[in-house]
Amino acid sequence: MHQKRVGFIGGGNMASALIRGVLHGGAFLAPQAVIVSDTARSQLDKIASEHKGIVTTPSNAEVCAFAEVVVLAVKPQIVDKVLDQIAAHWRESAVLVSVAAGVSTAVIESKLPKGARVVRAMPNTAATVLAGATAICRGSHATEQDIDVAERFFGLVGRTVVLDESLLDAVTGLSGSGPAYVMLIIEALADGGVKVGLHRDTALMLAAQTVYGSAKLLLETGEHPGRLKDMVTSPGGTAIAGLHTLEAGGLRTTLINAVEAATKRAAELGEAMEKKLRG
Repeated sequence: MHQKRVGFIGGGNMASALIRGVLHGGAFLAPQAVIVSDTARSQLDKIASEHKGIVTTPSNAEVCAFAEVVVLAVKPQIVDKVLDQIAAHWRESAVLVSVAAGVSTAVIESKLPKGARVVRAMPNTAATVLAGATAICRGSHATEQDIDVAERFFGLVGRTVVLDESLLDAVTGLSGSGPAYVMLIIEALADGGVKVGLHRDTALMLAAQTVYGSAKLLLETGEHPGRLKDMVTSPGGTAIAGLHTLEAGGLRTTLINAVEAATKRAAELGEAMEKKLRG
């Protein structure tokens, strides 16, 4: 991201997380190299207050005139209107990075001047605490350099993977929706703690820290989760008793089914969105 001017169209939660990463995650971008547009003046004021020197504007056209990397961070339902607004102001030298769920690179390209370079990304909400998981794919005109820029960009707010666009629905079903599954698991673990006598706040902290620490252990050691599980599971001990109950309750199958159901739903929503935008 060195020496790149970056613009954000949309200043919501995801954009705010990315701005935080760009400015404070080791990218060495000055706030003056970042511009944000949004229809809500209050949101722009909040961003400007948090990041002194950042440029804010209600004009999407101003973002296009300023930025070399334009991040499209608006709700999918208004992508068509925004693309129609910026098409006349699009510069050939710029690359558009879209985080709008369900909107394909082909649809975005069809709304911009011929040859526009588009990269699509699917981050998740953990990016707001710089611990996101982001899948990146390229449009038909994007270059290797564009992908490299996107990888470094999203690497500032978590971990990244480059995939074929056909796999982004699966990413949505797993990591995009995954924080909701994990929150349910944490809540259930805390409920279990309360049932056996712990105070609610204590149980919730222990449950959350256990999930966080377990994930960090896996990522930093590179060990297979089955091996790490076995390290905790002593013969005739407490962990195997708990694991037996989880297997009997179908936890593994239920989570697999959840990812599959969410993936199918992502595909359905994407098809409906594409039909709307092309119509």
